Amino acid sequence: MANEKEAVALGSILASAAMTVGKFTVGIATGSLGLLSEALHSLLDLGATVLTWFAVRISDQPADAEHPYGHGKVESVSALAETGLLFLTSAWIIYEAAHRLMADTVTVEATWWSVAVVLVSIAIDFYRARELSRVAKETNSQALEADALHFSSDILSSAVVLVGLGLVWLGYPKGDALAAIGVSIFVCLAGYRLGRRTIDTLIDAAPAGAAERVEGIVRAVPGIAAVQRVRVRPAGSALFVDLDVAVGRALPLNRVAEIKAAVVEALRAAMPEAEATVAAHPLALDDETVLERVMVCAADLGVGVHHVTVQRVSGRLSISFDLEVNGRLSIRKAHALSSRLERALKEELGDDIEVESHIEPMQEDGVDGVDIAAERTAAMQARMEAWAVESGQLLDVHNVRVRQTPSGLVVNFHSHVPPDLTVSEVHDAVDDLERHIRQQWPDVCRIVGHPEPAHEPVGGAASVTSPLRGEG
Repeated sequence: MANEKEAVALGSILASAAMTVGKFTVGIATGSLGLLSEALHSLLDLGATVLTWFAVRISDQPADAEHPYGHGKVESVSALAETGLLFLTSAWIIYEAAHRLMADTVTVEATWWSVAVVLVSIAIDFYRARELSRVAKETNSQALEADALHFSSDILSSAVVLVGLGLVWLGYPKGDALAAIGVSIFVCLAGYRLGRRTIDTLIDAAPAGAAERVEGIVRAVPGIAAVQRVRVRPAGSALFVDLDVAVGRALPLNRVAEIKAAVVEALRAAMPEAEATVAAHPLALDDETVLERVMVCAADLGVGVHHVTVQRVSGRLSISFDLEVNGRLSIRKAHALSSRLERALKEELGDDIEVESHIEPMQEDGVDGVDIAAERTAAMQARMEAWAVESGQLLDVHNVRVRQTPSGLVVNFHSHVPPDLTVSEVHDAVDDLERHIRQQWPDVCRIVGHPEPAHEPVGGAASVTSPLRGEG
């Protein structure tokens, strides 16, 4: 795409050079101010197309440390330089035309080859304007769009020159000066349109309707609760989009990251020129459950909770939970942390709620452990299998692993259960087995049971991990 931009810009340089030479030659030979003004206009176009060629080469360079948003605005600077040249040329043409209109005699020769030069110029301008406009739309290049505008305005101004030559041929030589003024008017109009768009780009004015379009695309992305702010600014062929969106505050961080990525992909699909930066902010949704609000408060304080129980007692909300803290904390510090969470919950749910927390030590990370003797593991497994038969709900116990740690024994096991049991029923059955094991082996500090439905392959279903409650 960058090569195509450079190629079409280079073609414009060659076309402008050829037309400049031809118009100057015929303009000097015939004394036509209209043709000379067109020659100067083409000379301006030649300089502008050279600027455009350099601009598109630089603007497509990737962002770097000094230009974190890329080099796209080089195209805008080039277009602004072209605008200044347009107005300077127009001022000179109008001055010369006015001087000729006030002169007593004006000598202008209208020849067939002067008309031929203008007609060829119109044909070349038409072809270059169409090619530049096509590539400008495909690449969203402001510099190429400015070049296309130049060549389009040249078609009109050349047509005015033809009218001036026609008036000369009909015996009104000052018609050429009037035609030159007409050319200047077209040039000024083109310069005004180009300058306004260029200045808008340089001052980061958002393209009309772009923010609304972006907002509509983002709102349709699943998980977006609200679009809080949209900022759009063009830079060459790129459109930089800064977004502030709101998502449910109870969502986990990985889900928030997925939503942000989905927003970027949706924008890229609908607006390939968009380069989006998305900031997601938490929002309390109207459909949040009490459990979700409890988990949010705990997450805000950086603590973990589990076994959350929510009740309504005589119309009053009652909440209880297990609070996980570092086992090496003093009870004073742990209680202060618990009190902070309880206050946060009352601020969230109302002062009239009842909050009770149970403090238990959090499992330490990286505890060293070694497998105990095989005979002892076998004895423990045999007792667990016997208890499973007595319970009538655990169909078996298998894959038993027992490790010795500085804190005591850690036991892991799997078991099959009837597939129609509820999670609560399975959890209670596993808890019963865990309590029995703790009675038989008091040095057990943690038990993790993994139940599996009997009709599915081992490991083929979601597991229910149930650590023993009441620790700490």
